[in-house]
Amino acid sequence: MLKVGVFGVGHLGKFHLNNWKEIEGIKIVGFFDPNNDAAKEVTATYGIKRFLDEDKLIDACDIIDIVVPTDWHFEVCSKAVRKGKHVFVEKPLCNTIPEAKALVEMVREANIKMQVGHVERFNPAYLALKDLSLNPMFIEVHRLAQFNPRGTEVSVILDLMIHDLDIILSLVKSDVKTISANGVAVMTDTPDIANVRIEFNNGCVANLTSSRISMKKMRKMRLFQKDSYIGIDFLEKKTEIIKLKEPTDKNVFAFDVETPKGKKTIAVANPTITEANAIKLELEAFVDSILNNKQTIVNEIDGYLAMEVAHQILNKINNN
Repeated sequence: MLKVGVFGVGHLGKFHLNNWKEIEGIKIVGFFDPNNDAAKEVTATYGIKRFLDEDKLIDACDIIDIVVPTDWHFEVCSKAVRKGKHVFVEKPLCNTIPEAKALVEMVREANIKMQVGHVERFNPAYLALKDLSLNPMFIEVHRLAQFNPRGTEVSVILDLMIHDLDIILSLVKSDVKTISANGVAVMTDTPDIANVRIEFNNGCVANLTSSRISMKKMRKMRLFQKDSYIGIDFLEKKTEIIKLKEPTDKNVFAFDVETPKGKKTIAVANPTITEANAIKLELEAFVDSILNNKQTIVNEIDGYLAMEVAHQILNKINNN
C-alpha cells in the first residue's frame, strides 16, 4: 500500500483527491493547505486528515502530490525529494530555470520517481495516435480559454502553452533552432495572449497561439507530415487522420482526387476514442512507474525542457 500526501486542495487538488481515492493500492494519509476554508471543506467532504506541519505529512508518506501555486513548487518538491519521497508535481515544474535545474539534480541524486502533470499526454484524443508513426514537419496549435483568475500567477506561456510545448518536444526529435514570439499583457502583469513560431534543426516548424482572454475555448493541434495530416481536438476528444489510402486501409471514408501525378485516393479516418479520465490515467501511470521501477512518462527532464523553451519564449516577448 502506497501512502499519499496531497499539498494543495484547491480546484485542481480536489480532482486529484477524487482520483487518488479510486486507485487501487493507494492510501491518502492527509493533506496540507494553509487556506482554512478549503481545508474545512475537504475535511468535511472527504474525511481526510489535515496536517498543519509540512514535514510531518511528508514523513508519513511514500508519495507527495504537489498541487500548490507554481511559486511554491520548488520549496515543496525539494523538501519531499530530500526526504526520499516520490513526487508528482503539477505543471510547470518550477517557477524559474535555476530552480528547475536544481530540482533535476536533486531527483537524480535521490534516485526517486518524479512525474510532471502535463496531463494532455494522457488525453484520449492524443492516446488514440499511440500506434501511428508521428514525424511532423509542420505543427499548428490553438489553445484558447476564457479568463479565469486561477493560474494567473504565471504567464499564459507557463499556464496554457506549456501543455503544447511538452507534446511538441516529445514528438519532434530535434533541437530548437530559432524562436520568434509576440505577446500582450491585457488582464494581468504577464502575457495573456501570445503567438510563437519555433523552428527546429530538422526543418520542422511549429506555430502556437495561446490566449486566456478569449470568448470561446479551443484546444486543437494539427500535425502535417510527409504522408498524412493529423488533427487532434483535445477539448472535444476527437482525432482525424487524412492520408493517401493504402491497400490495407479498411473502414475509412475515401475519395479520389486528380493531382499532377495522376489520380490519388485520399482516406479519412477517425480513430476510436476510448473515454478516459486523463488525471486518473497520469496518476495511475505514476504509481505503475514506482511499483515496477520504470521511467515516468513525463519525467523531470521533460518538465525542465518544456520550461526551458517556455522561458526562451518569454525572453523573446520581453525583448520585443
